[in-house]
Amino acid sequence: MQRWQREINIAIALLIPAVLLSFFVGHFSHFLLAITLFLYIRQTISVNKLERWLSQGGIGERPDFKGIWGDIYYHLYKIRKSQKRRKKKLGKMLDSFRKSTSALPDAIVVLGAYGEIEWSNKVAHDFLGLKRSDNGQRIPNLVRHPLFVQYLKDQDYHNKICIPSPVNENMFLQIGIVPYGVGLRLLMAQDVTHLKNIERMRTDFVANVSHELRTPITVLRGYLETLQEMDEGNSPYTRSFQNMAAQTERMQVLIDDLLLLARLESKTKKFECVQINELLAQVCQESDLLERDERRVELVVDSHANVRGDMEELRSAFSNLLVNAMKYSQPSSPVKVSWRGKPDGGVYLEVEDFGDGIASFDIPRITERFYRAEVKRNQKIPGTGLGLAIVKHVLVRHDAKLEIESQLGKGSTFRCVFPRQRVC
Repeated sequence: MQRWQREINIAIALLIPAVLLSFFVGHFSHFLLAITLFLYIRQTISVNKLERWLSQGGIGERPDFKGIWGDIYYHLYKIRKSQKRRKKKLGKMLDSFRKSTSALPDAIVVLGAYGEIEWSNKVAHDFLGLKRSDNGQRIPNLVRHPLFVQYLKDQDYHNKICIPSPVNENMFLQIGIVPYGVGLRLLMAQDVTHLKNIERMRTDFVANVSHELRTPITVLRGYLETLQEMDEGNSPYTRSFQNMAAQTERMQVLIDDLLLLARLESKTKKFECVQINELLAQVCQESDLLERDERRVELVVDSHANVRGDMEELRSAFSNLLVNAMKYSQPSSPVKVSWRGKPDGGVYLEVEDFGDGIASFDIPRITERFYRAEVKRNQKIPGTGLGLAIVKHVLVRHDAKLEIESQLGKGSTFRCVFPRQRVC
């Protein structure tokens, strides 16, 4: 209230002489109009000076005013000074953030709602070939690998992808995206070339060893078959020959599975439209023939959609699932095979058995190589532990995923889910 007192006093000081003069000369309204005009012009001059000072960014000394206008200038000056301190503090924080991200060994890129680059660190320039002048550009226009473009389009960031670097085809990058804020996304790219090289060395080693073992195993099988033919069945070595033949057969199956995995990992993708209905009919018929007179497989086809992929790989995956379902359930129990469509346009194959089931803690690991769930059974079921690893690898090559549902003592359901873009 005290700040306005001076303005009120000025108005009263002008009004009192006007009232006194009007008693002698009259024309009070003229005096009142003159006072009002004077006060209006005075305020207009003050507003004009304020506007001029603000248009210059409030730089320099603030104009010297008394009363309410002096207080207004003082408060504006305090706000400007506080903003200047805040701006300086934010600048230091931003500089610290840039230094810390520059020290990271991974590429960091901040993306906007439409995939435009908001900011990127120096490592992103080396890994992804980005430049500071690319800020504002959409990253799919700069990193054009099809897998990366589809990854951005799908907006499913639960899994990471691995692609070669746009600036160095011998460098492999593992890319993950984390949404944050309002429409913003943080892209992180890590150099996994060393891990890829180790994985390639392991794959080559397994493939080479398996290939080298194939010849001696074949020779051993040949000699064992000859010895078994010479044996009349009464020899004390008959049982030994049978055990040796069984173990040799098991080694042969193991080597064949390892070679198949090696081929899948090194094989170039050359896909075509596979007629799934015909393929499933063949796979189910072949599986039924293994059961002699028992017809256990129930095939239900609710979709005529086909899948773009490799027929032999899909045959191997479907056969492995079906054979596993038959092996791990009673000879008299049915195995249901279904081919159905999804509401989103995708399709899935479902293989359901009513066997022993799988414990919940085993489910995340049963697709690992050589991993076999421990279940108490009357007799040991032969196998290499590579069947589900082959299934998973085939599905990954076809952009599909394996879903597993199981309960101990009630059976299991394996579901191969193919996305809409794979349907043909």
